[in-house]
Amino acid sequence: MRYLALGLGISMGMCLFASTATAQDAAPTVPLGGNAYVTHPSPAGDETITDTGLHNWDSPKAVVSVYFDVQQAGELNLALVGALNGGSHSAIKVSIGDQARVVKLSSVASPVVPVGNFTIRKPGYVKVDLQGISSDGGYFGDISGLQISGSATATGTVFANDPSNFYWSRRGPSVHLGFNVPANTEYFYSEVTVPDGQDPIGSYYMADGFNVGYFGMQTVSATERWVLFSVWDPTQGSTTLVKQGPHVIVDNFGGEGTGGQSHLVYPWVAGETYRFITRAQPDGNGNTLFSAWFSRAPHDRHADAHKDGCDWKFIATWKYPGTSTYLKGMYSFLESFDPDHGYMGRSAHYGNQWAVGADGQWTEITSAYYDVDPTGLNRQRLDFAGGVIGNQFYLRNDGFFSNSVPSGQTFTRTPVNHKPDVDVNALP
Repeated sequence: MRYLALGLGISMGMCLFASTATAQDAAPTVPLGGNAYVTHPSPAGDETITDTGLHNWDSPKAVVSVYFDVQQAGELNLALVGALNGGSHSAIKVSIGDQARVVKLSSVASPVVPVGNFTIRKPGYVKVDLQGISSDGGYFGDISGLQISGSATATGTVFANDPSNFYWSRRGPSVHLGFNVPANTEYFYSEVTVPDGQDPIGSYYMADGFNVGYFGMQTVSATERWVLFSVWDPTQGSTTLVKQGPHVIVDNFGGEGTGGQSHLVYPWVAGETYRFITRAQPDGNGNTLFSAWFSRAPHDRHADAHKDGCDWKFIATWKYPGTSTYLKGMYSFLESFDPDHGYMGRSAHYGNQWAVGADGQWTEITSAYYDVDPTGLNRQRLDFAGGVIGNQFYLRNDGFFSNSVPSGQTFTRTPVNHKPDVDVNALP
């Protein structure tokens, strides 16, 4: 390790609004507020990432990782932007893979201090790890940015640079599959399989989305998983509960619109396939009843479903007022809803999509339009992908992988040619 003197002697506010601008005149500055994560928290978990960067950093056990994309291999020169704000000296290890430097911070010097040169062996995402080593004040510093330069950055870099959207950038890009279904589609059936190891906290694997709601499964915490069915409110009036299934919890939601929410705490596991059915039923009074059912798929497709433990579970029925309609705007998506876990990769396979008309006719849906949200479209993040694997579509996001799949494509999967063994008229 090579030691470099580092002095950070101004207030955090000056560092963010004055010094960062000066630094950016010389070289791009990656703001930690939109591009950093506490990837190894300390036991106390005091360290945090806010829109202004890294704060409350007082444990040598914490590791903070900063991500950005370079377009070519070459030399990378780093400098830290920030302020000590506690004590007079501290030391920080800065590493990229097996390359490491240690910089010393002091309370009297420039707010932008060199770290050193690193060799980037291939284009794509770079992860820079920061770890505190020592401090005479029990605090390692507030770091707002990471200045980057060198030949690896010569043809361009990509990182989150819009402070108003740092929350979304840290969550990562959500990816979607859009399905065209026949007119008067009353039921939509689909299946989702999450591969082993692709189920981090904060993941939502949405199977049956429609123009006013969505239905899928979530990793809520290290110990709890949900099957979630939500219906938005219309412009006028409110969505109301008609009935709910056993053990289903009902609430209202806000934030990204308002509406009715219902969820079942259910221990779904990666590696298993799960089945989803959504129904839209005009009630004859100018409203629509939206319902949802969920089950585990049988291991043996020819087995008796009840004997194989995949009994259908009724989630809820919600009344959407003022509109009489069948299912429209069908889609699936994959997202991270927790910005603190947006550095963890996730993926899912989506397959066996079928539309069931009001006349009872089953139609297999084998094509899907793939796209990404504005976080990807605006190049705040590049770690998104989608496509086809055999008779399933797949979606992938987060994890800072470097082989993104361009948005705006239509994919076609191999048909199954055998409708699911489900009697929709016998659903609970």
